[in-house]
Amino acid sequence: MKGVIVLPDTGYIQVYAYTSRARIPLKDVAVTVTALDGTAIAMRITDRSGKIEPIAIPVPDLAESQTPNPGELPFARVNLYARLQDYVQVENEDLQVFANTTTDQNLEMIPISELPASWGKTELFLTPPQNL
Repeated sequence: MKGVIVLPDTGYIQVYAYTSRARIPLKDVAVTVTALDGTAIAMRITDRSGKIEPIAIPVPDLAESQTPNPGELPFARVNLYARLQDYVQVENEDLQVFANTTTDQNLEMIPISELPASWGKTELFLTPPQNL
């Protein structure tokens, strides 16, 4: 296919969704991972422990992260969205996933009852770029 970039390796994202600082696991959180252009990569629902099955992400070759080319990023960048009824939505933008590595993403979900003015709003987290 013309214009399609095939990435040779795989990295993973593991999510743990919980409420409050006590880290009480949240079941049935809808988690969506997309490419930066919005194309869906995977969708999962958290289990009773607040976790999902790890999501495989196509990433550049492992060698790229050990001796990166200044013109290319040695990791894949994705966005992650989490939704659960009666909780503030969460968006994590620009998550970085490296080859043969699991990126752990903790999601502290805030009940709307604690922030009634947040109904319909989204908590946005931007991931700063790696200093490579």
